[in-house]
Amino acid sequence: MSKPKDTRITVLALNPAVDISYEVPQLIPEQKVRSAKTLYSPGGNGVNVARALRELDTPMHCCSIVGGESGKLLLRLLGESLGDDHRYFQVEGETRLNAILLQKNPPSQYEVDSVGPTVPVPVLKRVTRCFLEACGDGIAVLTGSTPPGVPDDIYRRLTEQIQGQGGRAIVDAHGPVLREALEAHPFMVRLNRYVLEMTFKRRMDELEEVAAAAGELRRDNGIEFVCISLGADGAILSMPGHSYYCSAPRVHVRSTVGSGDAMVAAMVSALQRGLAPKEMLRLGVVCGSATAAHPGTCLFTREEAQAPHPLEPRELEP
Repeated sequence: MSKPKDTRITVLALNPAVDISYEVPQLIPEQKVRSAKTLYSPGGNGVNVARALRELDTPMHCCSIVGGESGKLLLRLLGESLGDDHRYFQVEGETRLNAILLQKNPPSQYEVDSVGPTVPVPVLKRVTRCFLEACGDGIAVLTGSTPPGVPDDIYRRLTEQIQGQGGRAIVDAHGPVLREALEAHPFMVRLNRYVLEMTFKRRMDELEEVAAAAGELRRDNGIEFVCISLGADGAILSMPGHSYYCSAPRVHVRSTVGSGDAMVAAMVSALQRGLAPKEMLRLGVVCGSATAAHPGTCLFTREEAQAPHPLEPRELEP
C-alpha cells in the first residue's frame, strides 16, 4: 500500500474529557468506599487518539473544544504532549468529567460518562473549519461522542467534505452518529463487537460470523476497511477480497479505557506510513492490548509498540 507524500493526519475532538479513575476493593450498595488509588488523565476519544499518535512519533493536528475549569484542568494534564499541533476552542460550560471505577474483587470495570458542554453553532463552525483546513487531502479521524448542540449528521457532513477535497475519513462512533456517517462511505470504520451486534441486531459468537457481518457492512456502505475489535480476543479487519484476524497477546488487564483509541491511532499511523493491511491490524492489536495493561487512561508506551511480538494475522475463509 503506497501513501501520498507528506500525508497529514488530523483528529477532531469535539467532546474531550478529564478521566478520573478510582481503584477500589469492592463496591457496596449504600456504603462509602475509599479509593486505593485515584488517577486524573486527559481523555475523550479524539484526545486519546492524538496522544497515541504522538507516542508513535506520527505527526498530527488536533482540533478540540474545551470549557470551564475542567477544561483548564484538561489542558494542564495534557501539558506539552500535543505541542503546537493542538488547537482548541473555548465554550461556556464545563468539559466532561468521566468516572472510571476499577473494582478489585470481583474484578470489574464501571464507567460513567458525562454529557459535555453545549457547543454554539459559531464555535462548531470554527472548529470544523480548523479541522478541514488542517486535514486538506490527508487522513481525517472522526471519533467519539458528540456534545449537546452538535447534530447527529456532523460526521457524515465532514466525511463528505473531507473526501470531496481528496482526503480519507476514519470513523469510530456508534448509534445515530455512526448510522449517518455510513451514508457518506468513509474510508475506514472501527467498531467493537457490541456495536456490530447492535447494528445487525443479533449476537455473534464465532469469528466467521463477525467477519461476515463486517464484510457485509463494508460492501453495503462502500467502505474500504472495516475493523472490528474483540477485546481480549483480538480484532478482525475486512477489506475487498480479504478478511484477517489477529489474536491479542496475553496481558494483565488493568483498564480497557482508551484501548480502542490506541488501536485506531496505531492503524492510522500504519496507514500513513504505507504499511500493508496485515501489519496495520497487527500494530493496532499490539497497541490496544498494551493500553489495557495500564491503569486509568494511560496509553501504551513507545517501547511497547516497538517491541517484537509473535502475532501473525491470519486470513479467514470468505
